[in-house]
Amino acid sequence: MRIAHEEGLRTTATMVIGFGESLWHRARHLERIRALQDETGGFTAFIPWTYQPENTELGRGGWLEATAVEYLKLLAVSRLYLDNVEHLQVSWLTQGLKVAQVGLRFGADDFGSTIIEENVVTAAGVPRVSVSEAEIRRLITDAGFRPQQRDTLYRPVARSPEGSAEEHRADSAH
Repeated sequence: MRIAHEEGLRTTATMVIGFGESLWHRARHLERIRALQDETGGFTAFIPWTYQPENTELGRGGWLEATAVEYLKLLAVSRLYLDNVEHLQVSWLTQGLKVAQVGLRFGADDFGSTIIEENVVTAAGVPRVSVSEAEIRRLITDAGFRPQQRDTLYRPVARSPEGSAEEHRADSAH
């Protein structure tokens, strides 16, 4: 990631939990993200998610996965510790829509997106799920927040009166 950031690319930082790591390992991972962000400023968001063991060796061995409570605690700790990473995204794909919705109250400010194609967690056995933009907006609103569509760099995307998305660029008038 350091090289990508040095080349001017912005990336997200991720962390998977629930594969047998200790709390020390989780803390060390967060520490490394924080240090690299201090150095480069290249992370746009942090996205934690849980290991999906269904079609894996660990899963066949009866491995216990991380709970929703563990995930929500990680969101809260991440919001406090990664104060230099502006955005924290919930993973509705691995957590489900309700836990993701609750995650907004645990420090996340990004619900993620409608997913066109996803191959990592589906290969592990999570069924392909899709959710509409309207459903995401409803979940965010029901959680007490105002939904705002954004682009990959977290710039707001404005809606025209006809309802289509148009990117709003502050620098386009100059």
